[in-house]
Amino acid sequence: MNLLLEVDVASSIPVFEQVRLQVVAHVAAGRLTPGDHLPTIRALATDLGVATGTGARAYRVLETAGIVTTRRRAGTTVASGVASADAAGQHAARVYVDTARAAGLSDEAALALVRGALMRPEPGPDAQVSRESPTGSTTQASSRNATNPMTAGAATP
Repeated sequence: MNLLLEVDVASSIPVFEQVRLQVVAHVAAGRLTPGDHLPTIRALATDLGVATGTGARAYRVLETAGIVTTRRRAGTTVASGVASADAAGQHAARVYVDTARAAGLSDEAALALVRGALMRPEPGPDAQVSRESPTGSTTQASSRNATNPMTAGAATP
């Protein structure tokens, strides 16, 4: 497996974290599957032009998260049981990237928007959720039981 990783030493994101994020992204996209070998720590460090300790730290964090396993003499491989993102999530990500790029956003700006969206609190059980229909009109949906005609008037727990 020819793993393409790039790091930006000028970034505010530590290099080991950049490596971790990219390996996780490769797994999520299905480009890395369980059993695939990752480069040795020394090869990774040489290819990226970083210290071997940086590569070792990235692999340790990935191993702690259960993304990879490291065995002496066998090297580091993607852990079994690690699945790529579901098809709907992959499709949504591709649509977002295409839309962001069409809007002229840089990858950094697009990622910043996603990080901001992930920081928003999840809607509670009584939250109003806006949904855009295929015709472009926006509808409001609520998760309250009273809006469901099957349970209208039913007591909520």
